[in-house]
Amino acid sequence: MKTLQDCQALDAQDPLRTLRDLFELPGGVTYLDGNSLGALPRAAAARVAAAVHQQWGMGLIRSWNDAGWFDMPGRLGDKIARLIGARPGEVVATDTTSINLYKVLSAALRIVRVDAPGRSVVVSERSNFPTDLYIAQALCQESSLRLHLMDGDDVEAALTPEVAVLMLTHVNYRTGAMHDMAAVTRAAQARGSLVVWDLAHSAGAVPVDLHAAGADFAVGCGYKYLNGGPGAPAFCWVHPRHTDRFWQPLAGWWGHAAPFEFTPEYRPAPGIARYLCGTQPILSMVALECGLDTVLAAEPLGGMAALRAKSLALTDLFIELVEQRCDGHGLGMATPLEHERRGSQLCLTRDVGSYAIVQALIARGVIGDFRAGDGGRYKDILRFGLTPLYTRHQDVWQAVEHLRQVLDTAEWQRPEFNQKHAVT
Repeated sequence: MKTLQDCQALDAQDPLRTLRDLFELPGGVTYLDGNSLGALPRAAAARVAAAVHQQWGMGLIRSWNDAGWFDMPGRLGDKIARLIGARPGEVVATDTTSINLYKVLSAALRIVRVDAPGRSVVVSERSNFPTDLYIAQALCQESSLRLHLMDGDDVEAALTPEVAVLMLTHVNYRTGAMHDMAAVTRAAQARGSLVVWDLAHSAGAVPVDLHAAGADFAVGCGYKYLNGGPGAPAFCWVHPRHTDRFWQPLAGWWGHAAPFEFTPEYRPAPGIARYLCGTQPILSMVALECGLDTVLAAEPLGGMAALRAKSLALTDLFIELVEQRCDGHGLGMATPLEHERRGSQLCLTRDVGSYAIVQALIARGVIGDFRAGDGGRYKDILRFGLTPLYTRHQDVWQAVEHLRQVLDTAEWQRPEFNQKHAVT
C-alpha cells in the first residue's frame, strides 16, 4: 500500500512539478475540482489589473488597436488550436459553450439539409451535459427535427439513415468516460452523418487531434482545464471544408467581413471569423490568455503527452488507494479502468449519502463536487478532477485518507452536510 511518503517521493521526481508554481493555490486545501473551475493562474491578477488600469484606464478606446484587443479572439484561438489538433486561423475564442454549440449545430443542420435533405434526426447521449441537450432540443423544435438520446454505449447502432448530426461530448462530465473520437467520427461519416464534438472536459486535459480524427465541428470551455476563470470565454472550431458554406445563425457585427464599414447588409467574414458574433469581453479574454499560457507552459516538458501520462498516473493512484483504504463502504467506480476510455477525472458512486460525503470533504479542505443521478441508470456521483498542471500525488493520497475518515466515522451524516446548496 502506498504511503504519503511514497507519494511525496513521486512528486519530487515529477518532471512537471514546476508547473504548480504557475498557480495561486490556497494553503490547507486539496483542490480536485479543476474539471469544473480551473485554479487561478498566478499571472492573472496583474495582467487583468494592467488591462483595467493601463489599457482601459489610460488607453481608453485606443486600446482596441494599440493593445491588440480587436485581434484577441483569433490570437487566443491559435493558442487553443495547439491543444486540440487544429491549425492556425481555425479557432476563435468567443462567447460561451452553449452559444457556440448553437452556432455549429445550426450550421451542421443547414449543410445536411442541402446535402442529404431526408435526414431529420440529431443523436446524442442521454448522459450528455444538459446544456448540449437543451440547445439541441430547441433547434430540433425550430426545425421540425427529432432529437434521439442514446441510453447505451453503442453509438453505431444509433446511426440510422435518418441521422443528420451526431453530437457528443468527448469526455463525459458525469463519469469521465472518453469516446474514441477518430473511430466514432469515421463511423458517423461513413453513414452520412456530421459530427459535433464538445471538448469541455478534454481541452487541456487529454490529447485531442481534430484533424487526425477528421472531425466536422467542435466547441469547448475556457474555465475548466484551460484555467480561464469563472465564466471565461469558450471556443469554436469548424473544419475548413465546412467553414464558408453557410452563415452561422447569430450573424453579429463581429462576424462581418468588414465590421467597421457599418453597412446595413450582412456579409460574413471568410473562415472561422464568421463564427464571431458581438463585441468581445476583453477583461475575460485577458484572464483566459493567462490560463492558456499555463497549459502551453507544458510544451517544453512534453506537452499534452506528458500531461496525459501524469493524469493517468494520478487517476490510477486514486483508484488503487480507494480500493485499498475505502473497501467495505459501498463505493462504486463510474470511471472506466481502461486508460483509452478514461478522461482526467475520477468518479465514485454510492447508493446513499454522496452529496453529504462531498460536503464533509469540502469542510475538511478537500474540494471535489457532486453530480446527481437520474434515478435510473445513472447514480449520484462523487466527482474529483485531477489537473496534472497542479495536482500532486500527495494530494490524491490526502484526499483518499480524508474520504476514508469521513466514511469510517459516518461524519457525512451530520445535518450541516445534508443541506443542499444552490451549486453542487
